[in-house]
Amino acid sequence: MSELRDNYSTQRAAKYLDVSEASVRRWSDAGLLHVKRSGRRQTRRFAEADLRAFAEKGHPRARQTKRGRPAEIVTVGNLSIPIHGHLPIFFETDEGRLRLSVPFLRDGLRAGQPCFLYAFDASRKAYLTALQRDKSIDVDAALRDGPLVLLPKINTSSRGFLGRWEQVLLEAMTRGPELIRIVGDMATVRQMLESDQDMVDFEASFNVVAKRFPLVALCQYDVRRFDGMTIFRGIKAHPDVFESDLADLLC
Repeated sequence: MSELRDNYSTQRAAKYLDVSEASVRRWSDAGLLHVKRSGRRQTRRFAEADLRAFAEKGHPRARQTKRGRPAEIVTVGNLSIPIHGHLPIFFETDEGRLRLSVPFLRDGLRAGQPCFLYAFDASRKAYLTALQRDKSIDVDAALRDGPLVLLPKINTSSRGFLGRWEQVLLEAMTRGPELIRIVGDMATVRQMLESDQDMVDFEASFNVVAKRFPLVALCQYDVRRFDGMTIFRGIKAHPDVFESDLADLLC
């Protein structure tokens, strides 16, 4: 019996913790929940003592719906985005830049969820000014205490940028969030990378990272700043776009 108690499958571990199997996999991948791997397929195995210790630490469960099941959808405007969603938003006006991104960040800050913003200079100011108009949130406190994080500009490659994001997300996971929200203003992100193609390569690679963490990412494309081929490649780099109504992504 003791051997069985020390050999929980992912399914049994999820039942023990009263969470989804996806949450168990996510926490173990992030190093928050101790896991052993066995066999050629490196199957996850969990010890009851580790599960009990994890539960006693009070790590938050995934957000619950009224029926008690983990929420799997984030709604912003007309968009319903699944957790792990990575979507491009296309805009051609300064107002369009803010139409979905600001409510998306605002809802996250109200819920106390970590919100990461990659934008610089005038673009960053536009996002922050729009958020500060909403008196239901304290933007200065969010910046000071950490729920709203303005990520710094770095000069790197697509691979280096991807590695940086993995570090940021792993660090965020140590606080046990139910959801991480990301807004990336791609015209300013492009300033850090070597070329438009390097930016698109990063976008394609980020899909793998998105599946490992409880996040939703909106990648904001100012169509005034990119040529048609880059926009086309940007669409292809976001497979989630093909499960959405493209009209909802146009601002």
